[in-house]
Amino acid sequence: MPVTYVPPGGREVASKTSKSTEVFETIKRAIMLGEIPVGAQLLELELAEQFNCSQGPVREALLNLQDEGLVNRMAHRGTRVSDCTRAEAEDMFRIRHGIETRGIVRSLERINPRTVDALKSLTSSMEDAAAAEDEYLLSEQDRAFHRQLFSTADLPAVEPILHRCILHNHRFKIIHSGEQRDLIETARRHWSIIQAIEDRDPEKASEAIGHHVATIFDFGPAVFDRPAPKRMQA
Repeated sequence: MPVTYVPPGGREVASKTSKSTEVFETIKRAIMLGEIPVGAQLLELELAEQFNCSQGPVREALLNLQDEGLVNRMAHRGTRVSDCTRAEAEDMFRIRHGIETRGIVRSLERINPRTVDALKSLTSSMEDAAAAEDEYLLSEQDRAFHRQLFSTADLPAVEPILHRCILHNHRFKIIHSGEQRDLIETARRHWSIIQAIEDRDPEKASEAIGHHVATIFDFGPAVFDRPAPKRMQA
């Protein structure tokens, strides 16, 4: 069944780009929070009617969602919300751990006080979002924190990979961890990373962010206690 998702307020947006952004952000939030389920069909015409716009901005938004891996667009079969499997979460989890533990060492060579202040501000914003029980905003600020930190490593080709891994880690956690999430603790966990950065200790910083990533999920430590599955040779 096609999903009907009405944008909050139904406000008019003059710019096509702004309307496309509105459609993108609204649907992305709903997918990340599990409000639109895996496999749900998204119809351009119906979404255009709901958002009071032409199909152009909707199509652009769906293409951007596809770039994020949140939907699958298939010729003659339409657009459906992508799956959110543990197997994918584990693989992205491993990739993310490697990228961030190595990246933070490079970041320490380049980081400046202004970037540290930005990381502190993002962590405070996470605490505010947690106090307001806005899990989506918390996850957005969380991703911004990690991307801000990694951008200092000056590895631009790797940044999109890290973003995809973090995004889908967050989606998996939100959808599959029920009501057990402690949002305040999720926000506060970032202060130990900041402390390690301020100490300018590469080993401590790598350990701090490594522990942070490894304990995102309850099954996290077990993933690193066993070898990665062997891949079939081509």
